[in-house]
Amino acid sequence: MLRPCQLLMMIVLLCLTLFHSVTGAEPLIVAHRGLLKVAPENTLANFRACLELRLGFEFDVQRTRDGHLICLHDTTVNRTTDGTGKVADLTLAEIKKLDAGNWFDSQFKGERVPTIDEVLELASRYRQHEILVAVDFKDANVEQDVVRLAEKHGVLSKLIFIGRTIQESEVRDNLKAASPKAETAAVANNAGEFKDALGASNADWVYLRYLAPASEIQQVHEAGKRTFIAGPTVSGDLPANWRRVTAAGVDAILTDYPLQLRLALKQQQ
Repeated sequence: MLRPCQLLMMIVLLCLTLFHSVTGAEPLIVAHRGLLKVAPENTLANFRACLELRLGFEFDVQRTRDGHLICLHDTTVNRTTDGTGKVADLTLAEIKKLDAGNWFDSQFKGERVPTIDEVLELASRYRQHEILVAVDFKDANVEQDVVRLAEKHGVLSKLIFIGRTIQESEVRDNLKAASPKAETAAVANNAGEFKDALGASNADWVYLRYLAPASEIQQVHEAGKRTFIAGPTVSGDLPANWRRVTAAGVDAILTDYPLQLRLALKQQQ
């Protein structure tokens, strides 16, 4: 039986041959917390594999007790490390001592919780790839710090800001104040919210959580904006829905099954 690290390497090698012929007309694929099924979430090992496969990824931002920005989904370190406690109660040094890979599989033992600086530095090594990286704000008042780090590493144009951004206009304003080039999104949970999301003057993307028709996608494009779809309609292994939104012209898809989505799009060609 293949070990997880061996499986991850095989996926990279096999899929690179498939991904070589990807066309620009396809939606950008964003892997939710990275390759969740084959590597520990929100780790550099995971994100590196995504980037080698020309896949974007989504990551979460939280602040430690001593003010550092780290990449972790939960408010505590309990689930994805060998430690316990709230992120807000721990220092960066304390969090860096924790193992963030062994819980997933012993082959990833020694993987650490990355800082946001480390995540963006990694992304900068693949700047030539056409990818989209989604930044999910879990904490308040982190916008300017993240934008500065993205500018430092020259990857701001690769990012879309989601999380608290999609619901709070003030967060979008803070991002735009930090840099007019920061790409923000406003959410439409259903067709009834579409008009307001499209009309948000401080949003560059409409963040869809439903299967929007092609007519709405076209309206977004005519407004000079782009569409990002996430949520239960596309997060699972749902090839019929993926094909539907791709045909409608959606620009990016966030899913837990990025490899399956990539193959489904290739088959659709």
